[in-house]
Amino acid sequence: MPILHVRNVPEDIYAALKARAQEEGRSLSAQVIVMLSQALQHPPRPQSEVLAALDARRHRFSPRKAGAPSTTELLRQDRSR
Repeated sequence: MPILHVRNVPEDIYAALKARAQEEGRSLSAQVIVMLSQALQHPPRPQSEVLAALDARRHRFSPRKAGAPSTTELLRQDRSR
């Protein structure tokens, strides 16, 4: 089986990985393999698909109907502080 070495892992990422491994009852190496496997099971969505989904959500949600102030109103409030 191939061996993979990863260098210069930021301390916060290493600590989070180690904590997750402990929570799951796995070694650090086993946890990394599980997480890599999970990440690779779902191919990345094309950018055009992501943008289309965001656009569809934008059209379904109307902040004004929900009672939220407009961006112009928010800017005016912020500038008047």
